[in-house]
Amino acid sequence: MRVVELRHDYPVSPDRLWAMVTDYEALAESVAGLIAFEGLPEGQVRPGQVVEVQTSLFGRLPPRPYRMEVIEHDAGARRLRSREHGMGVRRWEHEMAVEPIPGGARLNERVEIDAGLATPLFAAWARFMYRARHAPRLRMLEAGRF
Repeated sequence: MRVVELRHDYPVSPDRLWAMVTDYEALAESVAGLIAFEGLPEGQVRPGQVVEVQTSLFGRLPPRPYRMEVIEHDAGARRLRSREHGMGVRRWEHEMAVEPIPGGARLNERVEIDAGLATPLFAAWARFMYRARHAPRLRMLEAGRF
């Protein structure tokens, strides 16, 4: 198992940031070009929700099944935890929390990954992908979308 931890700061209120990071359309847009989804629901993440999708790396590789289950959702505390698997990953447990900081909000993310022998590769991919989501999120916020 490997753990990936990231922090990104945004010049918006914690509530605005929470609304964006728990929105499926924003998720798809933030990873556009890296991951393509088929069957992603619309709207906000809901407590207890189970999402079965097809994912394609770079939108070019054949779609593969991927499952995401919301195991903790506390909108008041702005905390979310999901348990995911598919595409060669045994377990991908993603925790995120939004907290206020001077001048805006911080998104803290922690991902525990188990992909057997491929775990180091998936951990490197996670670090890259979660960092890459920052710039599109800033653009969405600057456009007033959330």
